[in-house]
Amino acid sequence: MPFPIKVCVVCSEEFELKPDKPGYANRCPTCSEPDAAGSAGKLRMDADERKSIAEANEARRQAMKNLLYRKDS
Repeated sequence: MPFPIKVCVVCSEEFELKPDKPGYANRCPTCSEPDAAGSAGKLRMDADERKSIAEANEARRQAMKNLLYRKDS
């Protein structure tokens, strides 16, 4: 069974829409490459950075809890 032929909305070239094609279904593989590369540029954190962020978030939660549920006599 042949793959459906689509027309790219960016460059107006025809391409075959294959399963597991990265990017959008209405863009050819060459026009989809910058979108796929942009999402891979996320920051990676090591264990120490994740731990320090988790500790800071816990301190924020504790401070908010103390402010919200503090019992003043």
